Amino acid sequence: LFTMNNDVIITCAITGSGDTAKKHPDLPKTPKQIADSAIEAAKAGAAIVHMHVRESDGKPSRKLEYYKEVADRIRSSDTDMIINFTTGMGGDFEVGEGKNPLNPIGPNTDMIHALDRLEHIEELLPEICTLDCGSLNFGDTNMLFVHTPVQLRSAAKKMQELGVKPEMEAFEMGHLWFANQLCKEGLIDDPPLFQICLGIPWGAPADTNSMKAMAEMIPKEGIWTGFGIARMQMAMVAQSVILGGNVRVGLEDNLYLKKGVLASNAQLVEKAVCIVEDIGAKIMTPAETREKLKLVKHF
Repeated sequence: LFTMNNDVIITCAITGSGDTAKKHPDLPKTPKQIADSAIEAAKAGAAIVHMHVRESDGKPSRKLEYYKEVADRIRSSDTDMIINFTTGMGGDFEVGEGKNPLNPIGPNTDMIHALDRLEHIEELLPEICTLDCGSLNFGDTNMLFVHTPVQLRSAAKKMQELGVKPEMEAFEMGHLWFANQLCKEGLIDDPPLFQICLGIPWGAPADTNSMKAMAEMIPKEGIWTGFGIARMQMAMVAQSVILGGNVRVGLEDNLYLKKGVLASNAQLVEKAVCIVEDIGAKIMTPAETREKLKLVKHF
């Protein structure tokens, strides 16, 4: 049985790593823009801000100095929020189109060791970081996102040692199956935190059946958030709350406030707040969220 969630955590995904910079002139790209947008989103009601970093031209990056500037700017501001950094960068593999798919491999390949993907987490100790719990055909190209069971166990163990809570991201049901296995093996501290990610081709679609089926796999002690990308973003806000989950919005997942109108992160959070409150739930503060998730605040 599903029970509506009456105390809702809002996460705002500020910029992502997708090819969206050319589609939105005000997409946050520099560390200052990312931090400023995160602060605006927090003021609008987001308890958690999820962040990637980019080069000034909008291309995805994993430079430690960019993450450090973002963290420093947020931590020195007078606005409270929970920092959630990605660890997804460095797992991209593009199959080559020649007769030998490994020689040459596609130019968009960016593969590094699983623990090297945690360099900024070890250095900056955010309260949360992502853990993408499996591999995936990511989009309608030759791109794969690669995260193997061996890599995942290694990363989860390191996060546990650092006292940073993994947000276990699941793009399809097999990812949740493995996330639950990590919990069973004692590699995830209670309460486990899950993110149901819907609408990425070719993972699980952004619809009620997918979210419900995946939510049924969350253990009773688990806390979960769900989101849909693009035009399904706000529909999945309502759907997630009704099924007992929390919500994520932001420019990483959707660029528009409504058809033809580009959004800001704060505007997307404000819209989510309206939806959540209109169906009778309350928005949780960063302090309440920390307590519920049993987060360790290092700074």
